[in-house]
Amino acid sequence: QVQLVESGGGLVQAGGSLRLSCAASGRTFSTYVMGWFRQGPGKEREFVARITWSGGSTLYANSVKGRFTISRDTAKNTVYLEMNSLKPEDTAVYYCATSPRVGTRSYDYDYWGQGTPVTVSS
Repeated sequence: QVQLVESGGGLVQAGGSLRLSCAASGRTFSTYVMGWFRQGPGKEREFVARITWSGGSTLYANSVKGRFTISRDTAKNTVYLEMNSLKPEDTAVYYCATSPRVGTRSYDYDYWGQGTPVTVSS
């Protein structure tokens, strides 16, 4: 049973930082991709960033490039999303997900966490 558990969300002022964590279990992740998505109020879920578990290759949405950093700790089976220079438009529920292939669409990912809310106040 694959389990993804996010943590680290909260309330932060614009310009501040947060680090989200996603603890993964139940699968040999070495051949998989880990991604972060978000869904803001009244919006569709959107891709934020992804990282290949083995080589650490990363890809970011243009809206977060230069502000967010995705990383992974293979020993801890944990993926992180470091978010800096946060803006009110970053307010969303952030989801961690895993995929057997490289992709940026929600349907590429087969297991999802429960989400962690991030609120950025102006």
